Amino acid sequence: MEVTQVLLNAQSIDGAVRKNAEESLKQFQEQNLPGFLLLLSGELVNEEKPVETRKLAGLILKNALDAKDQQRKVELVQRWLLLDGNAKSQIKAGLLKTLSSPVSDARSTASQVIARVAGIELPHKQWPELIGSLLSNVHQLPAHVKQATLETLGYLCEEVSPDVIDQDQVNKILTAVVQGISASEGNIDVRLAATRALYNALGFAQANFSNNMERDYLMRVVCEATQSPDVRIRQAAFECLVSISSTYYEKLAPYIQDIFNITAKAVREDEEPVALQAVEFWSSICDEETDILEEYGGEFTGDSNIPCFYFIKQAIPALVPMLLETLLKQEEDQDQDEGAWNIAMAGGTCLGLVARTVGDDIVPLVVPFIEENITKPDWRQREAATYAFGSILEGPSPEKLIPLVNVALTFMLTALTKDPNSHVKDTTAWTLGRIFEFLHGSAVDTPIITQANCQHIITVLLQSMKDTPNVAEKACGALYFLAQGYEDVGPSSPLTPFFQEIVQSLLTVTHREDSRESRLRTAAYETLNEVVRCSTEETAPLVLQLVPVITLELHNTLEGQKLSSDEKEKQSELQGLLCGCLQVIIQKLGSSESTKYVFMQYADQIMGLFLKVFACRSATVHEEAMLAIGALAYAAGPDFAKYMPEFYRYLEMGLQNFDEYQVCAVTVGVVGDICRALEDKIVPYCDGIMTQLLKNLSSNQLHRSVKPPIFSCFGDIALAVGEYFEKYLMWAMSALQSAAELSTHTTGDDELIEYINTLRNGILEAYSGIFQGFKNSPKTQLLIPYAPHILQFLDGIYMEKDMDDVVMKTAIGVLGDLADTLGSHAASLIQQSVSSKDFLNECLSSEDLMIKESAEWAKLAITRAISV
Repeated sequence: MEVTQVLLNAQSIDGAVRKNAEESLKQFQEQNLPGFLLLLSGELVNEEKPVETRKLAGLILKNALDAKDQQRKVELVQRWLLLDGNAKSQIKAGLLKTLSSPVSDARSTASQVIARVAGIELPHKQWPELIGSLLSNVHQLPAHVKQATLETLGYLCEEVSPDVIDQDQVNKILTAVVQGISASEGNIDVRLAATRALYNALGFAQANFSNNMERDYLMRVVCEATQSPDVRIRQAAFECLVSISSTYYEKLAPYIQDIFNITAKAVREDEEPVALQAVEFWSSICDEETDILEEYGGEFTGDSNIPCFYFIKQAIPALVPMLLETLLKQEEDQDQDEGAWNIAMAGGTCLGLVARTVGDDIVPLVVPFIEENITKPDWRQREAATYAFGSILEGPSPEKLIPLVNVALTFMLTALTKDPNSHVKDTTAWTLGRIFEFLHGSAVDTPIITQANCQHIITVLLQSMKDTPNVAEKACGALYFLAQGYEDVGPSSPLTPFFQEIVQSLLTVTHREDSRESRLRTAAYETLNEVVRCSTEETAPLVLQLVPVITLELHNTLEGQKLSSDEKEKQSELQGLLCGCLQVIIQKLGSSESTKYVFMQYADQIMGLFLKVFACRSATVHEEAMLAIGALAYAAGPDFAKYMPEFYRYLEMGLQNFDEYQVCAVTVGVVGDICRALEDKIVPYCDGIMTQLLKNLSSNQLHRSVKPPIFSCFGDIALAVGEYFEKYLMWAMSALQSAAELSTHTTGDDELIEYINTLRNGILEAYSGIFQGFKNSPKTQLLIPYAPHILQFLDGIYMEKDMDDVVMKTAIGVLGDLADTLGSHAASLIQQSVSSKDFLNECLSSEDLMIKESAEWAKLAITRAISV
């Protein structure tokens, strides 16, 4: 195979030539992997070959060892590990040799491939000489070899976990990297590579950060690098500081004053990429401190291993003025682009985090800035003052903020209609939204919206929805929070008199020609949904009038016009928004008998539209339509059975959709809704559903987050079909047992523990549904053999002491269900159980009312079982 030519063809502008080349590469890879990889590494190392084929060869080589998909990644790793030893040695030697190539693209690609191979081999105790040979390279000249080697060490630290490399080698890597950063290194590229490598190596430096001398040295080198003449090195050094702030927060006290001086100078004087990282350092410290304060209430107790040093509280007299200055550095066209991020936005975001961290203390530092700038002729000053106000609304107490809001409200409503500058209007609408989000609603004692100003507020917001798309979008957002604040006001809401006008205005926004350009159309539908969701009985007739309007809109998106792929995507997005809107309407009208009756006259038509939405998606199911069908099933109850013959295949499609796992999870939830609606009328579909669910559980390709809802779904099915569940019992219980074993004896990070709790809850909900489903049936004795394992599972999770409240409530409920369903058969087992008694007592004395209620019921059931 003439590999150079094929690699050139694979980059050809001619589609046919390119496709042909890609095919032959793929074929060769499948037929002879060792030969294929050797050829590629030969191309990469060969100085006579063109740059672009060397680079592509390296890239294909890397992709043959790595994949985004977990399953595929495991396969590729296994294939490499089983490769012939000689071939591997040759490839690795070629890669190391490429690090000294004069061609920078070849070097850089080789670094990435070496790191990937190291990521596979080092954990298996293979390639032990790699780090040694890289370190001997670092002391070599020419400079480009040094640069490539440091880059490789950086990638390597990103690929492998710290426990794979022993401390002695870690020390040597850090020494090499730190020497590369220091000012005595003359070559800028070497210093840059070393600074970037340190960023990835920080996770390895636990021991070094615990040693005062080594830590001082590391911190000094990083702080000096923030003063480098090269902007890229300064930026990379600040990135290291940001990483240190979250990884080694508890070690920062001696350096914080110096870091403040360095960051303040960078924020005020340096180029934007550097200034942004300098602000990011303080945002990161805020995140650390709010986490510590939330978790431990600020008290340095025995459980918390990290005290809060209150760096932000101490820094605010200097930090807040510095952040306020950044707000005045807006760009002329800053809001037009969704993903825009500049120093003014970063400063405002950080100011918001500071407010959350220090609460009331920030208010007196910001108010003078607002008062001074809010009426200035220069739009930048008015916008900065408004942005500062909006930023500090979450954190300080309502008592501190409401007097300010009462003064500012009228002023802001005027600015929203009259300010000549669009940026100022945009930020004003956003700030009003924040006021309504944090300071309005049943939780706040002093209402800021009164009978006197309510009409004025709504008039201004509806007026602003006709403004430019970004101002209109923020006005929708403000209305969203305004409606949400009236969610639990009882039979009558202050918004009732304006309901029709609000709905009409929002529908008008969805038809604006320019509503698709920004997020405006989505914002308008989200707000409409919230207005409907929080509406009261008084406006139910008006919500009913919405049904034909929205169904017609959905019908129009399904008319068979030929669309370009871009238009198809927009149309699919609109269908999603309309299905979401119908879901909220169905939930609202279905929740009260009087409106449900009238609404059900539309049910056939609506269900027909949902089925059409699925049909036009061919292979995938629309998540929003699926959720809306769940709501419809809940409202329709047993009558939903008539839709099942047609709907079932889409249900099955959703359950099989592993790629869009959120769709799969939603579909599993909808199966639960349908079970509750149909009860035993679901029986004809159970074989298909259970088969698919069991298949999903045994698949490694399905995202783990879908598994807990599948277990809950077993419980829903068992509850619906009662003793008919017998035919699935063995399979379901076997799947539950293996998952239950996996979910005890776990140690891990917070994310894993959270997942494990979700998993346990799903398993417990399944057990609960199965027990309740079989209760009072002659077949309850089928469950007896499973009781010891279930009690063992309850013991296991009780002993681990990492249950959250949700799991605790479900678990004590299962103990009750077990006693309630199995009666005297369960009594002796429960009495023998290691922890049932302790667990029950702990739940009985819980401060959580839900847990306490469940425990009282369980106690009653156990007492009954024992006394039989």
